[in-house]
Order: sequence, then C-alpha cells, then structure tokens
Amino acid sequence: MRKVYPKVNLRAIEPEDLDLLYRIENDVKLWNVGTSNVPYSRYTLHEYIANASGDIYIDKQVRMMIENEQHQVVGIVDIVNFDPSNRRAELGLVIEEPYRHQGYGMSTIREIAAYALNVLHLHQLFAFIDARNEPCLQLFRQLGCIETSKLNDWLFDGVEYHEAVVMQMVL
Repeated sequence: MRKVYPKVNLRAIEPEDLDLLYRIENDVKLWNVGTSNVPYSRYTLHEYIANASGDIYIDKQVRMMIENEQHQVVGIVDIVNFDPSNRRAELGLVIEEPYRHQGYGMSTIREIAAYALNVLHLHQLFAFIDARNEPCLQLFRQLGCIETSKLNDWLFDGVEYHEAVVMQMVL
C-alpha cells in the first residue's frame, strides 16, 4: 500500500511570520546543520521580510513558509546560493519539532522541486546534510537524490566538526 503524505502549501513570508522566523534562525540546535551560526535580531529579520523582492535573480534566494491543510505553519523551506549560469541552487528545510516524522518533509521537497523545475527552470537542487542525520539522509534518498560526496569536518556544532553529505536532485 502506498503511503499518503500530507498536503502542504508553500507561500511567501509575511510580517506575521516574524516570530517563527526569529525562533528558527536563532535555534542553536539548527546552526550545526546549516551555514549560519550567528543570531539574527528581530530588526534584521523584519528588514529581510520587508525588503525581499521575491525575485530569485535579485535576491539569489527564495524563502517560503510551509503550511499544512489547516493553514498552520509547519516549517520553512528555502532555495539559496542560486547559480543562474548553471541553473542550480541549494535547498534548505526546517520542519518545526511538533510536525516532524509526519511526512511534511517529503511533501515539501516534492513541492519545492516542482517549483524549482517548472517556475525557476532549475536543473538541480543540492543539500548539505550532517552525516549523522540518518532520517534526513533517508528522506533525500527516498526522493531519488544521489549522494555525490562527503565533506570531512564541514559542519561545526560549537564543540566538534562533523562530516557533511552532499545530496543532489537532478530535476
């Protein structure tokens, strides 16, 4: 029997999302899975929301809120490090703790991949994933992503370095 995943809606970030964005960006537990490791002020995030053009060619990124069918925000997804010449970008995803392991990651990556292909006309997405994060690696494998390399001492958690796995999705 085929598993049914929850439906998600991806939408632009609104001023009302400031508190959630602030919480996610300043969650030190997430710093070791991405490239950001500094706190962001409410003012900085407010300015980002107010000034983001929504045009990936200008901003070199696009960030969207993930909503479930009840219109609850379950996370945030972004396409960053946009390289228009090579039609690729990095994928970032955070699902809020209460909504993890419920299929929202799968649904979100499918939606953002379709958006990347059909709207942004990208050729590929890639992600850097902590080699210890087996649930995330498994998710990307289930989506057909391929492991293209391992980067030693790539992610720093404040105490020690960890290996990162580069996963690619050719669209």
